[in-house]
Amino acid sequence: MNLLRQLGSAAAITAVLLTAGNANALDVQRARELATQNACLGCHSVTSRMVGPSYQEVGEKYKGMDPVKLAARIKSGGSGHWGALEMPPQTALSDADARLLAEWVLAGSPEK
Repeated sequence: MNLLRQLGSAAAITAVLLTAGNANALDVQRARELATQNACLGCHSVTSRMVGPSYQEVGEKYKGMDPVKLAARIKSGGSGHWGALEMPPQTALSDADARLLAEWVLAGSPEK
């Protein structure tokens, strides 16, 4: 009976961990949609500098940064971090959408 309880507990723990892992998975498709819908790709690309730095450059520069801080920068815009050009504020983004974009950029802007 003790073995059955242990197996049941192990299965329950595994289920919780798998669910938590999926809940925290990066929604790459949604992040790419947000970048397209909010005209981010008009100034940035994933791999090469355009008007602004590539997402890969941003991800490298801010590696380890709290995504909430990068999301706040996305929403507030500004200049001086990448030269004199100003990034316009992205105030239409919700906090959750800005954070998803930040997490995607910090993860290296994966396609999948």
